[in-house]
Amino acid sequence: MRSTRISLPLISRLASNRFSHIISPVVALTSHSLAPIAAHLQLAPENLLWYGTDKAKVSLQALASPPRTGKLILVSAITPTPAGEGKTTVSIGLADGLKFIGQNPALALRQPSMGPVFGRKGGATGGGLSSLFPSDDINLHFTGDFHAITAAHNLLAAALDNQLHFRSSRLDPNRMSWKRVLDINDRALRRIRIGLESNGVERSSGFDITAASEIMACLCLASSFEDLAQRLNRIVVGLTPEGEPVLASEAKITGALLAVLRDAIKPNLVRSLEGVPAFVHGGPFANIAHGCNSILATRMAVAHADFAVTEAGFGFDLGGEKFLHIKCPQANLAPSAIVIVATARALKLHGGTALADLRNPNPASVEAGLPNLHAHLDAAAQFGRPLVVAINRFHADSDDEIQVIRESCRTRNVAFAESTAFADGGRGAAALAEQVVVAAATPSAPLQPLYSPDQSAVEKIRTIAQRIYGADDIHLTAHASEQLAEFERLGFGKLPVCMAKTQESLSDNPKLLGRPKGFTITVREFELANGAGFLVALTGKMVRMPALPKVPTAERFKPDGSGL
Repeated sequence: MRSTRISLPLISRLASNRFSHIISPVVALTSHSLAPIAAHLQLAPENLLWYGTDKAKVSLQALASPPRTGKLILVSAITPTPAGEGKTTVSIGLADGLKFIGQNPALALRQPSMGPVFGRKGGATGGGLSSLFPSDDINLHFTGDFHAITAAHNLLAAALDNQLHFRSSRLDPNRMSWKRVLDINDRALRRIRIGLESNGVERSSGFDITAASEIMACLCLASSFEDLAQRLNRIVVGLTPEGEPVLASEAKITGALLAVLRDAIKPNLVRSLEGVPAFVHGGPFANIAHGCNSILATRMAVAHADFAVTEAGFGFDLGGEKFLHIKCPQANLAPSAIVIVATARALKLHGGTALADLRNPNPASVEAGLPNLHAHLDAAAQFGRPLVVAINRFHADSDDEIQVIRESCRTRNVAFAESTAFADGGRGAAALAEQVVVAAATPSAPLQPLYSPDQSAVEKIRTIAQRIYGADDIHLTAHASEQLAEFERLGFGKLPVCMAKTQESLSDNPKLLGRPKGFTITVREFELANGAGFLVALTGKMVRMPALPKVPTAERFKPDGSGL
């Protein structure tokens, strides 16, 4: 095959200021075509819906043939800096590293939301030589999944408001909980008044970001098209005047919702720059939703590879905990090993270094920040899986700083390896891949959650707060207590709990860095996601529609005349 040279994707360039590596502006690809990757996976042509030559959707029929039993590897991280610690970059690099050492890997990752792409964080397809391809397409419209979920969510909202207009709904307009969604950060839409036209049903409402939509969660947790239909039907959209739940099935448009989502439910297939197949599908945030890619994409990866590398958003306290308490039980999955990404930069922040000074070498500050790494390792160890620390090394990191992390892992008898995948691709993650292969070969007992399904929501929240975050206790505001009492009266009190919590701290206060002690987690509000199968507990000041920063990344986009 001919060798092709491509420019580093625009969004990767915009996001690369988060890293201090100096890399080549070009990346070598054997071919733009995804066809060899699909052939390697033994995917039948009739099971592929192509979007050009470099991305495709995979029919759920691809899971019907006898699957492999690949080992599932979960990648999570310590509490990150605002720029993130390269968890997705390490995930892609690990998969490339597994290929480099002769293994047969695949990736199962979340789709980026355009909220962060145009907001503060930038793209979410890895970085440098450890990236997905085609990165710009994936970071923007991709195959239209987010648009389909947005449309389905808002179609249900429109149908419900239409029934209110014609007085054909049991809903109490003032107790309707179904908002609208948009895949853009927009603080002005958090709280709005609608129905202002003459003879309209005026009421308060608002927008969430699409990543927080319950339809997003339903799609990500669905095991089949039929399961998705059942989940959509059982969504609770509000209450009657008498306080009884009203289900989405009463809108009588489930067929229309499924028509909108008929392709969105199919996992997307792309590749890493080094040719590792990547099933990229679903994109709930981990700080306000459950933070994992779709069950179907994960099953695709497990069924078609010997090692399936997946990641769960932000730190282990958020995405990792939800992966193990929400996704794994519903999907009948369990990881063979857990990788915790750590950086000297984040540890320096937790050790007291100011954000502006993180590029300056400071081994003492790295050591002072180690309790944060230890907290995440202690939390993850409770699930009985082998652990590996991935030291994501940046160009500016000093040898002394990295040595502090290495010695800490040795002292705790935890496997570790450095990764320079951003600068070196799979070769830079080969040592990490070897450690993961050894860890995944270690037999593990069946996965045991930290709480029982029969426990109350308060007991589940307390367990998460104390055993994962390190809190002393929890506190429910009067409003949250009233909401929970109502959900319990309606029979929803025993659902798993999805915590909405800041990613910047183990506590619910983003200013408490390191491994805080003596704090209480305050739940101010609950939201019911019956279709997804969990209760959302909102803590601190978390909101489900983010805002743009003062200078959003959108201001830095400069496409040329030929496009991106």
